[in-house]
Amino acid sequence: MVFLGTILAIHSDESASSGDLVAAVDLGSNSFRMLVAQAVNTPSGMQLRPIDTLRDSVRLAAGLTENKLLGNDAYQRGLTSIRRFGERIRGFNPSNVRAVATNTLRVAKNAPQFVKDAQEALGFPIEVIAGVEEARLIYIGAAHEVPAVQGNRLVVDIGGGSTEFIIGKGYEPKLMESLYIGCVSHSMRFFPKGNIDSHAFKEAELAARREIQVISGAYLKSGWNQAIGSSGTARALAELIAANDFNSHSDDLNMGRVHTSSGLITRDSLRAMKKHLLKYEHTSEVELLGLKDDRRAVWPGGLAIMLAVFDELGIEEMEVTDAALRTGVLYDLLGRSQHHDMRYVTVEQFMQRYSADREQAARVGKLASEFLQQLPKPNAESRADNIALLQWAANLHEIGLSISHNGYHKHSAYIAGNADMPGFSKNDQARLAALLIGHTGKLGKLANNTGFHDWRMLFCLRLAQVLCRGRSDEDLPKVKVSENDGAYQVCISKEWAQTHPLTEFSLLKEAAEWSRIGRSYELSLK
Repeated sequence: MVFLGTILAIHSDESASSGDLVAAVDLGSNSFRMLVAQAVNTPSGMQLRPIDTLRDSVRLAAGLTENKLLGNDAYQRGLTSIRRFGERIRGFNPSNVRAVATNTLRVAKNAPQFVKDAQEALGFPIEVIAGVEEARLIYIGAAHEVPAVQGNRLVVDIGGGSTEFIIGKGYEPKLMESLYIGCVSHSMRFFPKGNIDSHAFKEAELAARREIQVISGAYLKSGWNQAIGSSGTARALAELIAANDFNSHSDDLNMGRVHTSSGLITRDSLRAMKKHLLKYEHTSEVELLGLKDDRRAVWPGGLAIMLAVFDELGIEEMEVTDAALRTGVLYDLLGRSQHHDMRYVTVEQFMQRYSADREQAARVGKLASEFLQQLPKPNAESRADNIALLQWAANLHEIGLSISHNGYHKHSAYIAGNADMPGFSKNDQARLAALLIGHTGKLGKLANNTGFHDWRMLFCLRLAQVLCRGRSDEDLPKVKVSENDGAYQVCISKEWAQTHPLTEFSLLKEAAEWSRIGRSYELSLK
């Protein structure tokens, strides 16, 4: 029985049962991939055993128009692939599936509509993740696959639309960056229609080096003892190097035999591959053992980027692993199920960074969660997930005070919506930012947002914030809340309200604010 990577050393009474199937879907800029694995409990922790893999060369990035719209052909190629994936994981437990989308769907203007159609085709939610979050997951995947090393390791993943650089130690990433250079976008820019020449290749290398120079100082200062190339482009280059004997330092290719060993890229082998490439004028003419048709049009751009990586970071050789984003997604998914959710760590770090009042945050979060528990359970959402999001919002609702008291909720929302937040998807951050912008002040800004649906959580957060204005646990009232078809009712002791006129006045203002946007809100004093 072949296992994927090393043991995930986490323990919990709620660990996945042995035999549970989990799936990761990676909607990349060049390829769509899916990994299905079996979660196996061992005495040392959780392991993954690969069951099935699917890969489609969709080349989504190649379908982007000048106006940053996904063209119809790429749009349909993507949906066709996702429908096949959806059939394979039909019937899976929703908590055992995680689907993520990367660079092209970060930048495409019609990505929201594509994601909506794709979710329907897949049957599961799809998260568009930020570049730094992609880098974090890539590192987790690679770290669980490659042998342990003393000190730091560098992981580089050249995708279709972006390249991620991560330095970490053990299973923990330390430096993470995502640059907008990828094998598809670079090939389209410098080798249009497959044309090749030495000037274009030099320009491609220099363009990539200029991007890498921005981060090279910090990375070189940190240093590493092992360089790893993960998945996609790195694997394709390593296979071509091995198959065509580029590591032999010979000017002539040994085209007569195929080497079965692969997994190492050296600076000399990349230069030999470049020399061979420049013998041709078009990618269709290139003769290389093992060059797949779906890679032929994009590998010149990937080669130029990899050469730039080696030259700018002073790398002489790089080991290659198949494990990358999809593997990291699965390990992160298992971590979430066993209370090792990176989002909790991120929120904790943000509270520390922005000096949040922890007692007030806990007070508001506890009260808001109690209110949400009294309301009807959602039909298509997890109550546990919503409580977690509500508590994160409570923990972060005042971080904007570190910038300015005036309009602090706007600063809190901006930080949550735009900062790099490891573990959070773009949709997570958008929902969180909406709750923060709406937790106080006027509601009109959200009433006009057709994409906002978290009204129950917002109701609970606003009510808790009003009741906790005194920033004390003492003398908080017993409150009953209810909702019927979007109409809210808040029931508080009349006697308590009479002794707390400011709170009663604030609740009446709150009711008026909800009525202003056409939502019923009744304050009942009994």
